[in-house]
Amino acid sequence: MPSVNLLVGGNANGKTNLLEAIHYLSTGRSFRTRKEQELLRFDAPHAEILAKIFSQERERELRALLFADRRPRQLWLAGVKLRTSAELSGALTSVLFCPEDLLLLKKGASNRRKLLDSVICQLRPNYAAALGEYHRLHEQKSALLREQMSSFLAVLPEYNARMAQVGALLISYRARFLDALERSAKAFHAEFSGDSEILRLEYRTVSTITDPFAPVDVLRQQLTMHQSSHAQAELASMQCLSGPHKDDFTASLNDLPVAQFASQGQTRTAAISIKLAERDLIYRDTGELPILLLDDVLSELDAGRQDFVLNKLTKGQVFITCCEIDRLTALGQVLHIRNGSIEQGA
Repeated sequence: MPSVNLLVGGNANGKTNLLEAIHYLSTGRSFRTRKEQELLRFDAPHAEILAKIFSQERERELRALLFADRRPRQLWLAGVKLRTSAELSGALTSVLFCPEDLLLLKKGASNRRKLLDSVICQLRPNYAAALGEYHRLHEQKSALLREQMSSFLAVLPEYNARMAQVGALLISYRARFLDALERSAKAFHAEFSGDSEILRLEYRTVSTITDPFAPVDVLRQQLTMHQSSHAQAELASMQCLSGPHKDDFTASLNDLPVAQFASQGQTRTAAISIKLAERDLIYRDTGELPILLLDDVLSELDAGRQDFVLNKLTKGQVFITCCEIDRLTALGQVLHIRNGSIEQGA
């Protein structure tokens, strides 16, 4: 396909579904829901996503099978069934940008964690595996706390020990990635703002972590301290209160917090800079530009910000959804989406 592909169609015709399919093969998860059954057509027993990709100097096939009856999904790469989504790492990298991301820096922490996790999982299989294990441990520990049965609570120390070990690894990866993301995003934002604003990103994790760049074993010990100090509160609230599942990062412009003081335009500019930095870091790490997925985001930007984004689309493969093409038609191939089908046109 051409480098830039414009997906044009009215609302509810399936434009975002195509982007979601690409993103799913890239990350092993949907960006819209955690319930995979919601990805299937109504009354369909299963769904299949299939793509031929060229990456890492070779052509391969990516395939995902999803089932309505709650059977585990299946992921295949080059004809080999994968055990976990972590094995997708590096096969098909992508960066997604949707309208909700324009307010990324003012919304809740979960969206910012998702941003970090999405990119690191694509680059580091060990991180993806650790994140999956941490999520399972967190869910199981939360269930134990809700039950409050002595036989179950007796195994809490085992869960805490493993969560501290895995959580320390997550914190180490996140801190280093955010440090690199800040340096790249700062450069994009300086260009975007005409050198009038300095963008800074700061990682926030549990209070006992004094230095997130410390050795993993030191982080583990400090997480264990945090668990101990919150043990009684967890039993009383029947919730898991300690660990990197509450991590976040903050953004500032010229040392003023974006969440409290930035205008809508400044917030959007900073968010765009972060997304372009994501793409830049993946390229530096893999030597290949990730697919850029822009879900109706250009219509949310003024002309100046549109131009800044479009000027960055000279390389790599891009999929852009939009309702009207206007001046974008010169960018590349136009694909009309009607009732879930693709119709190629000019």
